[in-house]
Amino acid sequence: MNPGETQCVVVGGGPAGVIASLLLARRGVDVTLLEMAKDFDRDFRGDTVHASTLNVLDQIGLAEPLLELPHEKLQGVTLQTLEKRIPLVDFRRLKTRYPYVCVMPQFEFLEFLVAQARRYPNFHLEMNAQVVDVLRQRDRTLGVRFMQGGVSRELRAPLTVACDGRFSRMRKLQKLEAVSSSPPMDIGWFRFPRRDDDALTAGVFYIGNGHMLVTLARPDAWQIGYILPKGDFASVKERGLDAFRASICELVPAFADRVATIGAWHDVHLLSVKSDLLPRWHYPGLIYIGDAAHVMSPVFGVGINYAIADAVELVNAATDELLRGDASEAALAEVQRLRERPTRMIQRMQAVVQRRIVELALSGRTFDLPWIAKLALRVPRLRDAPARIIASGFQPVRLAVV
Repeated sequence: MNPGETQCVVVGGGPAGVIASLLLARRGVDVTLLEMAKDFDRDFRGDTVHASTLNVLDQIGLAEPLLELPHEKLQGVTLQTLEKRIPLVDFRRLKTRYPYVCVMPQFEFLEFLVAQARRYPNFHLEMNAQVVDVLRQRDRTLGVRFMQGGVSRELRAPLTVACDGRFSRMRKLQKLEAVSSSPPMDIGWFRFPRRDDDALTAGVFYIGNGHMLVTLARPDAWQIGYILPKGDFASVKERGLDAFRASICELVPAFADRVATIGAWHDVHLLSVKSDLLPRWHYPGLIYIGDAAHVMSPVFGVGINYAIADAVELVNAATDELLRGDASEAALAEVQRLRERPTRMIQRMQAVVQRRIVELALSGRTFDLPWIAKLALRVPRLRDAPARIIASGFQPVRLAVV
């Protein structure tokens, strides 16, 4: 390729961007990935890799090498109230090679994938690359202009893939407005040390007295999500750290000996939960995927996996044309056609959980599952449906060409 040209420019080095770049490079497409940060090591990003993603990686021989890295296997989801324990989801009954959720720090996941992509000479990675403008000719996108080390550079390509996350600059540059829903919660993330003799289980949602938190296991730490009513973090801070620590101990007494590790409010990282969807994902020479196309609620931890599914369908639809130096809008429209419906469906399912379970848990009223959920848990075919949907999505994806 000539300097300043590539066959595909990918904006954003999150899961969708890295997977798309790797898969395109494997097929012979000259691809350049632009990442605005200096490295991938950002804390409290999504750490859950589901069976849907592991199955795709297994197609190209990378699932087992990935699983050689330190990780934890989340085998189910449980609700724990002050009165009883309610098993909700059991991945172990799924008929898949990977009947669990792999929990791994996202930066390690991304670094693994980038290392695999670097094996292909047609893969190029530019770090510290901040996109500042979109290059256009009439209504067609021709590439991007970006700043790197104080120097302005241009990169032209038949296709620009925007996957720069929930705060997408590419959305802002195009002045695109998404259709938003307003989930009734925020999440404060923090960590506690994990010990060999801990008698705790990962994937448990603890509920009591208007409070709710979830425990996820990393190899060396408990990652805790403290779920709050939307906009309530300021009032939590006003009540003070001692009250916050006490509410944690009330829910999970086993953490009483380590809540002091929350020494200041900066130890709690607030995720302002949102959910939205772009009405249109594609334009001539440009497509949005992942959080840039649809910001996902953290319910079920499916955001990474839906972003990767978008990337897989993009590779299926556009690779042959890109190898010929083209990217038709019909191919890009096919990606949205395949991915929009399952995305809408999971967002609706997330909204139901937030309204029927999270809102009730945070209300302080006596918690009990809705009757329809209780009925479903008693019927084997219905009981395992949530596990299948969480693990593989409403529409599982596979690479058309390996």
